[in-house]
Amino acid sequence: MNKYFFLLLFLLAGCSENETRVNGRWYTLTQITNGAAVFTKYCASCHGEQAQGLTTDWKKPLADGSYPPPPLNGSAHAWHHPLEVLKRTVRNGGIPLGGKMPPFKDQLNNEDIEAAIAFFQSKWNDKIYNVWLEINSRT
Repeated sequence: MNKYFFLLLFLLAGCSENETRVNGRWYTLTQITNGAAVFTKYCASCHGEQAQGLTTDWKKPLADGSYPPPPLNGSAHAWHHPLEVLKRTVRNGGIPLGGKMPPFKDQLNNEDIEAAIAFFQSKWNDKIYNVWLEINSRT
C-alpha cells in the first residue's frame, strides 16, 4: 500500500481525540455542531434559533412573577455564570432561579448539555468570552 495512505490513516485516527479547541476556547467544532442540534431541539423554541432570545424585555418579570427566557448569545447574563452553573441550570431547570425553564436531566446527558452550551457560547464575541474566562478563572 501507499505510504501516504498509512500517514493519512494515522492522522485521521488522532483527530477525534485531539480535536482542536475553537479559537482557544474550551469547546471544539464538533461540540458546536452537536450542540446546534441539541439547542434546536430543546432550547430554540424559548431562546431563539441563534440563542438571540425571543423577548426584548427579558429582565422584566411576567404577570406571574417569573422571568422570560433570556438571550444566551452574550447579550444577557449567561456570561456571568461559570460553566458548572450553566450545566446545573440546564440539568435542573430555571424554576429555582425564578424562571420557567424545565429541567432537562432526563432528556440530556452531560455531553449533550456541554454541546448545547458550546453552541450558545460560540455566539459570544471574544470580548464577552474573555471576560467570562477571566471571571471564572478567579473562582
